[in-house]
Amino acid sequence: MNKTLLIIQREYLTRVKNRRFVLTTILMPLLIVLFISGATYFSIKGKENHKIAVVDANGFFKGNLKSSKDLVFEFPEGVDTTNYLQKGYTDILIIPKFNASEKKPNYIIRSQKRIGLGSEGGISDRVNAALEDHLLQEAGINKSQLDSIHNQSQTAELKAVEENGGSVQESNAGLSYGIGFGSGMLIYITMFIYGAMVMRGVMEEKTNRIAEVMVSSVKPFQLMSGKIIGIGAVGLTQFLMWVVLIIGLSTAAQAFIPHDVMAQVQTLQQTNGQMPGGGMVQAGDAAQKIYKMQHTFSTANWPVIIGCFIFYFLGGYLFYAALFAAVGSVVNEDPQDAQSLMLPITMPIIFSFIIMSNAVQDPNTPMAIWASIIPFSSPMVMMARVAYGIPGTVTYVQLAASMLSLIGGFLFTTWLSGKIYRTGILMYGKKVSWKEMFKWAFRKN
Repeated sequence: MNKTLLIIQREYLTRVKNRRFVLTTILMPLLIVLFISGATYFSIKGKENHKIAVVDANGFFKGNLKSSKDLVFEFPEGVDTTNYLQKGYTDILIIPKFNASEKKPNYIIRSQKRIGLGSEGGISDRVNAALEDHLLQEAGINKSQLDSIHNQSQTAELKAVEENGGSVQESNAGLSYGIGFGSGMLIYITMFIYGAMVMRGVMEEKTNRIAEVMVSSVKPFQLMSGKIIGIGAVGLTQFLMWVVLIIGLSTAAQAFIPHDVMAQVQTLQQTNGQMPGGGMVQAGDAAQKIYKMQHTFSTANWPVIIGCFIFYFLGGYLFYAALFAAVGSVVNEDPQDAQSLMLPITMPIIFSFIIMSNAVQDPNTPMAIWASIIPFSSPMVMMARVAYGIPGTVTYVQLAASMLSLIGGFLFTTWLSGKIYRTGILMYGKKVSWKEMFKWAFRKN
């Protein structure tokens, strides 16, 4: 046991003291924030703008067809399909005279370039909305009443609550989606990064003949276990440092918020979102946004989410890291051997990510439930479901079954990989297949 602890200490300290570890620990949260911000910015700015000339044979679309930032509708005179480009328009929308007997009137959009799916859907939605407004006006609703109805209909806000025994608790599907997808993505990335780190470490020790020296003083299983646990502790340390860093940055950011804004936020918190004398309207826009953000984050059960994340992070890592170590032990100098042997390990991880992407949107499907229990996929899929609540979405029975199966799973893969590792770490000059590795694993000693 003391020898295993020494190996764990060596693997942990050599990586934590590495300058690359410090840089990635500090820069990774910043890179993630920049990536999310950049993706959001380009998704907004990356939309193609269309200036559309409308030729309407009906005469009622001019007052009903609404423009947006990326779809601008104009009704110029003397513009047709032959000169709309010269007039400065990107597209021309031709709306023929509608027949009252037609259930689905047809209209045509012409452009020099093919229109994207999003823009095409936006044009279709706005034309249908304009037609609906016209039909409502024909039914007796005047335009001022219709505009008033449209404005009032945009002020409703959905608040979801989750029943938990005899009490109810406010929930937020957007926050649950973000937490679930972010947690699953983080586990997905770390399983690849640290699993590959374990494999490379074993391969280097084998090719450099260091393993022969170490095996002379420790058992192969102790060597493998120490390497896996030591590198796993590095990943856990990095995650905890990210949490501390994020909390510290969030706390420091509050110092730059004006005092009067923070005072309004505190008042909103004390009065459950109501300012004296008129509700949230009396608070400034900045105070309202900060309060809503803080209130949204407060709806999540953070102790449960963080506790489950640590468990599934470690469980998933131990489950797959043992298999990566087994692959590293049988690989010689040719790195292509490692790539071919890694395929049966990486495919379940990729498949789990695909299931997680669906489970984070609908966490109660049979596939999501079973995938959150099976140890091959449970680390990612269960985190996608846990974010939606326990015991509302994830029952205690499902959570217990998932945790127990994952514990049993990584104990089995560790035992299996240990037997492969014991033989493969001292074998040189021979290409090994998974079939032969399984023979080693289930061979009677």
